[in-house]
Amino acid sequence: MTTALHDSAFLAAARGEQPDHTPVWFMRQAGRSLPEYLAVREGVTMLDSCMDPEMIVEITLQPVRRYGVDAAIFFSDIVLPLKAIGVDLDIVPGVGPVVANPVRTLEDVAAIPDLTPEQIPFITAAVQGLVAELAGINGGTPLIGFAGAPFTVASYLVEGGPSKEHAKTKAMMFSAPEVWDALMRKIGGIATAFLETQVAAGASAVQLFDSWAGALTPADYVRHVQPHSAAVLARIGELGVPRIHFGVGTANLLAEMGEAGADVVGVDWRTPLERAIPLVGDRAVQGNLDPTLVFAPTDVMTARAAEVIEAGRAAKGHIFNLGHGVIPSTDPDQLARLTAFVQGYPLD
Repeated sequence: MTTALHDSAFLAAARGEQPDHTPVWFMRQAGRSLPEYLAVREGVTMLDSCMDPEMIVEITLQPVRRYGVDAAIFFSDIVLPLKAIGVDLDIVPGVGPVVANPVRTLEDVAAIPDLTPEQIPFITAAVQGLVAELAGINGGTPLIGFAGAPFTVASYLVEGGPSKEHAKTKAMMFSAPEVWDALMRKIGGIATAFLETQVAAGASAVQLFDSWAGALTPADYVRHVQPHSAAVLARIGELGVPRIHFGVGTANLLAEMGEAGADVVGVDWRTPLERAIPLVGDRAVQGNLDPTLVFAPTDVMTARAAEVIEAGRAAKGHIFNLGHGVIPSTDPDQLARLTAFVQGYPLD
């Protein structure tokens, strides 16, 4: 890692240092809100686009070029590692990931292969290509590696697809804990290998994304989920890169998610940073403007962004982001205005 990259605002904030400006990037910044993304994805399925190194590089770079954000997020999908090891699944438009043969038994878990770098050469090639390109942007722009957390990925495997109640997932957790534990250890190993591959190829940080953890009580999270996320984060911590842990609807889990081993805890828009910061402890925070505020008048959006930045001053470090992903109908020009406002906001 070059000195310029090491000293970048994003990595400095992730380490708990105070950069010269509040760094900003957006979850789902590379996606359907960008016309250039829609153009390159035309006629190409989501999973196919996630396995094409040239397409991954192009899509990941699009928001960096357009907005000048302080970090790039690796373009992938939560279920991509499962597809790579041969799990029969597809991403159905308007539905989400659909698994042909849901997991029910220990035999089903045993049938899931482990992930090795040899199965995902397109990931290594894409990260290496991105790191080379990003080195020449703004003196060096960090690349954030990405993986779905064990609970969220396991829930897709158990439910067979998206679920609001996660009834089958919780039923396995409570009534077949030996199957649940085996599945979580398996998925944790896959997530670790996926992130290790990205870091080995040059990613400067990682984000472990737990879409559905908010469905759990703190006690159930600590008993059935936290140890497995912690195992992933501990292994990546040995590689010396900052680790971001984000979940949706996790106001009641912020302390526990931090204790799983994150350097940075992502906070969704439902929880004000002034409430979240004391919960996460001696860690940086990421977030957390309501994604719908980009549809408000610019002065309203920037006023609320200023409130987020001011609240973030109390944290060990603060990375500005939305409180969840960019909504597909977002006006890219409004995100450009938001990026410029955050990066230009005076911190002294």
